[in-house]
Amino acid sequence: MSGAEARRPAIALVPGSVVRVRSAGPEEEAIVSAGIFRGLVSIGGDNVLAVELDGTGNEPKGRIRLVPLSALLAIDIVEAAKPEVEHRAEPTQSPAYFR
Repeated sequence: MSGAEARRPAIALVPGSVVRVRSAGPEEEAIVSAGIFRGLVSIGGDNVLAVELDGTGNEPKGRIRLVPLSALLAIDIVEAAKPEVEHRAEPTQSPAYFR
């Protein structure tokens, strides 16, 4: 592995990322959904991607499209959002318990 490859950040699809999703459509066509990735949603035990459409094409801006994972053909991450840093509180310890 070269030095440049070692410094590349890990790829993460996080809410807020701008994406272009191609999914299976009717017959031989693919459905293209461009917008902001809002997260994963579980419907009846199946997971789906939630994409807030940006209004390109004939789709209304702001509509949420749910794309089943089984229908995904490709996901282009146009602009990656920064993952939120998880803040964990330190467990409180009893000051007199262990001396």
